[in-house]
Amino acid sequence: MAGRTAKTVPMPHDTLAASPVGRATALNQCYRHHSATAVLDRALSDAAVGRVAMVSSFGAESVVLLHMVSVIDPATPVLFIDTRMLFAETLAYQSDLAVLLGLRDVRRVTARALDLAITDRDGTLHRRDADACCDLRKTRPLENALHGFDAWITGRKRYQASTRAALEFFEADGEDRLKINPLAHWGADDTQDYMVNNRLPRHPMVAKGYASIGCAPCTSPVAVGEDPRAGRWRGADKKECGIHIMDGRIVRGPSQEGKVA
Repeated sequence: MAGRTAKTVPMPHDTLAASPVGRATALNQCYRHHSATAVLDRALSDAAVGRVAMVSSFGAESVVLLHMVSVIDPATPVLFIDTRMLFAETLAYQSDLAVLLGLRDVRRVTARALDLAITDRDGTLHRRDADACCDLRKTRPLENALHGFDAWITGRKRYQASTRAALEFFEADGEDRLKINPLAHWGADDTQDYMVNNRLPRHPMVAKGYASIGCAPCTSPVAVGEDPRAGRWRGADKKECGIHIMDGRIVRGPSQEGKVA
């Protein structure tokens, strides 16, 4: 990134040219004993990682990683996926956080108006086919926005869902990119402690019982003791929005064989 001195650990000279799987394996080996902040710091300056953007929903726990990025390099591109079905509180929170943290390159990512008009003219696609709606409003716009980047940062954590139980710091994302998960090994208490210790503002919907926040039509409050993501697509066989792909398929949940279905 501009203005930063590259800090690297020994890596093969052709790492960036290697396959994403090979790159992820090598990077995980190098950084397996690092802390979340160290992984993020190195990822933003390691030539073996390449050009990096952060993807953020500005949801319930997003402020943690956004704060880390703002401290390490506030010029890091932050891609905010605006599905045009978000809570008004999320849009206000995104705007306020960008100013508070001094993030200098927040890019709003949206679906093309023509695609929305053709595929979801009346805004009810989420009722008929939630996966198709996520693909239209999240997956495809993000794929376009990530063009030119070698890797992207996510806030996913192992404890959040069964589909994330084996999450590593680095993983392959398709044929030419990496995903970076600095908080992969964090627990719920780690996240809350970081917010408290750094006096970070909470998403306003959290106080209303929303532990995980997505699009307004597909998100509901959760009861005390309920899984934090139980309010996402409640009652549906769906655990992920679709921007996370494994082996070319949308990650939805574990199959009976223990593989991703």
